[in-house]
Amino acid sequence: MLNKKPGQRLAYLPSAEIGPLAECLVALANGDGGLIVMGLNDRGRPTETIWEEEAEGALREAARRCRPPVPSEWQPVETRQGMLVGINVPRSTDLHTLDDGRVFIRSGSLNRLLTGEEVRSLATSKNTAEYEIETVPGARREDLDPDILRDYLDRRERRGAALVGSTEELLFEIGATDREGTPTTTGILLFCRNPQIFFPQSGIVFVKFPGTEPRGEDGGIGYGRRDEISGPLARVVERAWNVIYEEMRVGATVDKLERKELTEYPRFAVREALVNAVAHRDYRIRGRRIEIRMYTNRLEIISPGGLPGYMTVDNLVEEHFSRNPRLVNGLFQWGYIEELGLGIDQMIEEMVQGGHEPPTFNAAPHAFTVTLHNKRDERTIAPKWTGSMNERQTRALTFVRENGSITNREYKKLCSNVSTETLRLDLVDLVTRNILLKIGSKKGTYYILK
Repeated sequence: MLNKKPGQRLAYLPSAEIGPLAECLVALANGDGGLIVMGLNDRGRPTETIWEEEAEGALREAARRCRPPVPSEWQPVETRQGMLVGINVPRSTDLHTLDDGRVFIRSGSLNRLLTGEEVRSLATSKNTAEYEIETVPGARREDLDPDILRDYLDRRERRGAALVGSTEELLFEIGATDREGTPTTTGILLFCRNPQIFFPQSGIVFVKFPGTEPRGEDGGIGYGRRDEISGPLARVVERAWNVIYEEMRVGATVDKLERKELTEYPRFAVREALVNAVAHRDYRIRGRRIEIRMYTNRLEIISPGGLPGYMTVDNLVEEHFSRNPRLVNGLFQWGYIEELGLGIDQMIEEMVQGGHEPPTFNAAPHAFTVTLHNKRDERTIAPKWTGSMNERQTRALTFVRENGSITNREYKKLCSNVSTETLRLDLVDLVTRNILLKIGSKKGTYYILK
């Protein structure tokens, strides 16, 4: 039995059935890649023994159903019960379909069929991924700072990815240089001491305003503090966090005689929003940097570039697609991203558990904004079990805590873009887990905290 649950980058298949295998190949390749483990059910428990010959035959047939073929490689998976067959699927720069034209992506632990509009958006984003490995005019291998490289390699090794071979081979492998050693966009942004020489848009502007509007104390043009933050991406994240922390109100609580620091915004939520902005912004947009705006009642982090591919505000928690997969992987290996694809839901959880309202997300065609609100109500601090909920259920819980109950109609208003059946199943799940109590029947049904 494997301890990890299936998710955005991990799929379990109970048998060597060709159809589900082909769907998983397409879904993972169209997203950020991942691992398929055969012979396990969705709870990670062994089902039937699948021999290598059987798996090879299924993979060959499944590959024939993919257009174009999906690259993959065998990856044995060790469990307490023995070795299982694993298939590693890298992220692909191509758009993959099944032979009948259907296009899938991973949505949580499932494969989701894309609509026509989503397919067009995904195809457009696939074409932009090559920007990361384009060589940078005027850049040389000497522009990659050895101290920054050493820090990256040290932290990468601590995460279990020790250097095998030469540094030059690794730089090519991660997309930081081409075969001749010329730095790429990825290489300059991650390892150049001052990448703003080549990409002026890669820094951050921090502005603190004295009120709730973008103006000075007298109501005119002005601000309380303004910082321009530059450097390689990892340093930009650290420097921006330090500036935000300096300006955050910090208090303390005493729990069982132990003093605990209480920040204006949860640390994880701020760092996650910050890292996401740096990792996922569109670096092709010149003339605009990431903006951090701190007001007396909220913190806004504005990232140039709309949401990539098929991503929308409604599927941020359950699905994941990177505009810059190599930059994301670099920050992951550096330790700035804990686990790929799991940050947004934890950001929401941290905010709700701290008594704040959930963060708000605004997706415009050329910018994406995350807003964290600092209003904190001790009465609405959520219990730890909210971590096992999706974003919709968390919003329902917040509504119940503020209003005493929720009806199906009220839940539909909160999540207007979600199907009625999905919302019904959300509430059934909360009742099954003894979180909510169902009162009444049919049109008179409402739910309260149990």
